[in-house]
Parts: sequence; C-alpha cells; structure tokens
Amino acid sequence: MIVGVPQEVKNYEFRVGLTPGNVSGLCKQGHCVLVQRGAGEQIGLSDESYRLAGATLIDSAAEVFKKAEMIVKVKEPQPQECAMLREDQILFTYLHLAPDPIQTKALMDSGATCIAYETVTSFNGALPLLAPMSEVAGRMSIQAAACHLEKTHGGLGILMAGVPGVAPAKVVILGGGVVGRNALQMAVGMGADVCIFDRDIERLRQIDAFYGNRVRTYYSDPLLIEQRVCEADVVIGAVLLPGAAAPKLVTQEMIRKMQAGAVVVDVAIDQGGCFETSKPTTHAAPTYLVDGVLHYCVANMPGAVARTSTFALTNATYPFVEALANRGVIEALSIDHHLRNGLSVHRGNLTSKPVAQAQGLDFVMAQELLVV
Repeated sequence: MIVGVPQEVKNYEFRVGLTPGNVSGLCKQGHCVLVQRGAGEQIGLSDESYRLAGATLIDSAAEVFKKAEMIVKVKEPQPQECAMLREDQILFTYLHLAPDPIQTKALMDSGATCIAYETVTSFNGALPLLAPMSEVAGRMSIQAAACHLEKTHGGLGILMAGVPGVAPAKVVILGGGVVGRNALQMAVGMGADVCIFDRDIERLRQIDAFYGNRVRTYYSDPLLIEQRVCEADVVIGAVLLPGAAAPKLVTQEMIRKMQAGAVVVDVAIDQGGCFETSKPTTHAAPTYLVDGVLHYCVANMPGAVARTSTFALTNATYPFVEALANRGVIEALSIDHHLRNGLSVHRGNLTSKPVAQAQGLDFVMAQELLVV
C-alpha cells in the first residue's frame, strides 16, 4: 500500500502522523511511504531521517494526497485537505466530527473511508488512540492554568501552590477520565486545593483510595457543580462522551458568578466544549475573557509539546496503521471490531451514531457497508 504523511497545516500544529521508526517498519513490510518535506522538521525529525528510514520525500501536500492510498495525519483535515480526498482513499486521523457539520459534509462528499482515532476502542472499552493525547492535554491543562493565573498573563495573580500562610488555588476538575486524572495528578503535585467530579462512583472510590484527603471527590450533581465552580480559581473541563458532543456542564450564569481573574481550561473543546461560553482558540491567541473570567480553549493543546505528543500518539496508532496497510481497509475493519468502531464515514455514508445524533443526520451501520 502507498501510505502518505502530509505536513499538518492547522495553526501551531507541529505533530506528524508517522515517525521515521514507523516508516521503517512499513517499508520493511513492502509498503511505500510518502512523506511531505518538512513534515517533522519542527520537532527534530529531519527529512534525512525519513529518507534513511525508506520514505520517499514529496514536495507538496497535493502530491501526497494524489498518490497515496492511505493518508495518516494527526489533526482533522482542514477544508483544503478535505478537497483533496477521493473515493478510493483511507483517511486515518483525529476527526472530532460531532460539533463540526462542515467537516462531516466535506468528508461524506469526498467518498473516502475516514477512520477517527478518538473512537477506536480496546477490549476493556477504553479509547487507546485518544488516551495518549488525553494524558498530555490533562497534564498541560494545569500548566496552562497555573501560567494564566499569573497577573502578567491576565489572571488574578494567584500562585497555584500558595505559600506558608497563604492558601493555594482552588481547582475544580469536571470529569475523572484520562484527562481528568492526569490533570488531578499535576494539580495535586503542584500543591493546589483540588476537587474532582464524576458520575462513576467506582472511579471516585479509586481516586479517593489513591489520594486520600489530598483530594475531595464529588458525584456530578448540578447544584454542587455550580457551588464549587463559582468558588473556584481554576476549572478544568475534562468531560468526554465518546464520539459525541460534550455536555454543557458550566453555564454562562455560573461563569458570571466566578471571580474576575479566574481561569477555565476547556479540554473538551474538540468535542464542542463543556462550558457554554467556550469557543475554540489557538496557540497563537489562546485565551479570551467572558465576564472577567479567562478562557483557555486551545483545540490542539498537545501540539505545543509536539515531539512528546508525536511519539506518544504513534506508539498507539502504528499497530492500526500496519493492520490497514497489510490487510486493506475492508478486511482490517471486518475482522477488528475495535478498529471498526473508529469508522466515521465510508463512501459517502455516515457510520457514526453519535455524530448523526449531534447533527440530525442519518447513519448506516458499518457492518452493512463493509463488503468487497
């Protein structure tokens, strides 16, 4: 199979879909890998390292898309990339379609087979291709909050850990999944006053058993969320409904009641965000104010630590890339229901029920379409 790796074009996005090690593995199995020149240069993965691994270096994204049978990316395709997809092509990347009807239509119109990293599953129901970036984003959310609490970055001027005689920052984490638990780890490590909400009592028990009285755990009761959010210096939105739009747990009225200079970080922004006041931002302009509350809603947070993120992501995605290349899309999806759960669009058909529900569209079960 001819596998193409274009350079990412989203704002401040320096990750790359395959590392030289991945390329070497594919080439040794007889596949051809096309890598756009400069795709990994910004994170120390030189064109020469890809060439030595066996890749063919290509000057333009257009040529990569034209020649490749499978495109492996990191972020959702931008409009100019969607326009280059074709019916006999596989797209394997993050998609986050639920809040993005424009992209959904563009992918359906392309006729390509589009598989979303974020909904591929594992035997225990986890999301193995989302997990590494959730780990990164969860840890970064506390770094971002600590930075923006500083007066020089627009915050109230609070030190996350406090000092003897002065209380630490009050941090509220909404969601105890991978993002939430990684944010919790960092917040506790920095000495913050932390509480976490989740609807899974067993997960809260595990957190309580590990952290003891260093963390307060709460069941996700709307009135209690409102009370704690309004008192907080930092709120981390870490709620995930796989493949679906994130629930709006924090209303505009709750934001209005928070103190000016507080910081909210919406890690769920890729899925539409869990604050009513959220809108996507970029690393170039990461924050904005609503009622005096600083909002950090960068849609590709892990892109800021692109080298770490690239290796963390490709460690998880490569076995699936290999399976698609070796077996072809129909066989690979037919025999692996976990990979099939990632199928979002196939030959003009939407195959994701959560996306269909979010956008009021019809969908077709993947199994009905996977015929030679």
